Parts: sequence; C-alpha cells; structure tokens
Amino acid sequence: MGEENCTSVTEFILLGFSDVPELRVFLVLVFLVIYGVTVLGNLGMVGLIQVSPRLHTPMYFFLSHLSFVDFSYSTIIVPKILANIINEDKAISFLGCVVQFYLFCICGVTEVILLAVMAYDRFVAICNPLLYKVTMSRNVCVELVSCCYLCGTVCSLIHLCLALKIPSYRSNVINHFFCDLPPLLSLACSDVTMNQLLLYIVATFNEILSSVIILTSYLFILITILRMRSVEGRSKAFSTCASHLTTIAVLQGTILFMYCRPNSGNNSMATDKVATVFYTVVIPMLNPLIYSLRNKDVKETLRKVVKSKRFSQRTIS
Repeated sequence: MGEENCTSVTEFILLGFSDVPELRVFLVLVFLVIYGVTVLGNLGMVGLIQVSPRLHTPMYFFLSHLSFVDFSYSTIIVPKILANIINEDKAISFLGCVVQFYLFCICGVTEVILLAVMAYDRFVAICNPLLYKVTMSRNVCVELVSCCYLCGTVCSLIHLCLALKIPSYRSNVINHFFCDLPPLLSLACSDVTMNQLLLYIVATFNEILSSVIILTSYLFILITILRMRSVEGRSKAFSTCASHLTTIAVLQGTILFMYCRPNSGNNSMATDKVATVFYTVVIPMLNPLIYSLRNKDVKETLRKVVKSKRFSQRTIS
C-alpha cells in the first residue's frame, strides 16, 4: 500500500454487524435483553453481597469485584453496539476509540488475574481451613484485588502508549463492533510488529501466569478433597469450586483462542467477531447466573431479601 494512501485520522467507522442489515431488529432485541440481564445480575450480585452480613467473606468479596468488572465490561461495549445497529452513523472519535480500548483492556486483564486470585482463595479455604481467616484477612483481600486492577491498568497503558505512536492509517474503517487492538493494528501504515508481538507476549504471559496459579490451586484442592472421608464434605467442597471452574473454562478458552495465537489475517474476522461477542457480552451475563444458580448461600440470601421486602410492603399497606 502506497504512502499516499496513508493519513492520520480523527475518527473511525465501526462496521459492526452491518453485513446483516435484515437482522437489525433481532440484534437490537437480543443485545438489549443480554445487557439488561447483565446489569441486573451483576449489580444485583454486588448489592446482595453488600447488604448481607452472611456474604461478607473473602470469596464473596472477590465475587463482588468480578461482578463489577463484568458489568463494566458490558457497559463499555454493548451501548455502542446498540447505537451502531440503530443509527446509520457508525463513527467513533479517535479519543473515544482509544478510551474504549483502554477501559476494555483494563477489564479484560483484571478479570483474568482476579479469577486466579479466586482460585487461590479456594485453595486456602479448602486446604488450610484453620488458617483461612488469618491468611485471607480483609487487608490481604484488598491488596490482592488492588493488584488485579493495577495489572490491568499497567498492561492497558503499555498497549495504549504503543498504539498512540502509530502515525497514520490506510483506512479509518474498522471491521469490528468496538475498538479492539488487533483490527486497529491491521489498518496501520507503519510497522506494528512490536505492537503485535507485545500483545501476544502480554496476553500469553497473563494467561500462563493465571493458568499456573489456577491449575496448581485446584490440583491441591483435588488432592485434599480426595483425602476427605466424609461424602458430604467432598460434595460441599466440589460445589464451592464448580461455579468458579465453569467461569474459568469458558473465559480462558475464549481468550486463548482470540489473543494467544498467531495473527491469522482477515479470513478469520467473522469468527473473531463471534468469539469476541461471546466473551465481552455473553460471559458477563452468564457469570452471575452461574454463581447464583449453583450457590446455596446466594440463593438463600436472595430468598431472605425478597421475603423481607414482601413483608415490609405488606406492613406498609
């Protein structure tokens, strides 16, 4: 591509799902429902954990932050998807694109590291129950969560600084529904080998680090569970880990597919879109459902809250 076709840009055009205009109404309804369930589920989970003393434990402290990150994830992405589907104007300013990518990257890295921290929490709770309250004290939990957000912020700043150094682009049309880094780099006129290499290295490092922590934690958990003589104890231990393992398997598998593989060119763009929708839109909706439906404490607390509200309404009436 010749240098005369390269120019600096002030805005980008997000194509999104413009290749299926006949499904516009259907897509709007689907994303509206998904976003509504995501907001209700995640903010409801945060609120439930805050108001219930029974849930003031390290596990639910981490879960409340996972729900907050999932809510943020969805809010960064879905409103812009809906706006692009409804409106003919699919433009996003350069600053808006940069901010969207930066916040999205923070949420992505934070969630991956947070899931590893939650695995460590389960390891301490099951393998060292007598030391659990001391090891996972309030200060330690706050420090661990702060490290998760710090890792997300640092990784995002690294990618952002390199992306801002790109002087010009072949086009301002992004074949995606939000400002993700890979499709943005594919439009750059300058050499972006360093950007692509760093994206691959950082994503792979985060995945390997979190996977090692998760696998090691659950290996010791499995050994401890198998040594338990009580069938009830085994069942309870497995049930507390099942939701977390489900979330990890779904999220980690999708991210590995998206970012920890060599660049495969434009032929896989449609597949990448579907995979991206899954982990940025669908997974944030599923996480609170997975944790609430499989968790007796959450279900019991929700029942009590609903009953108390009904009782107060009857008293008022």
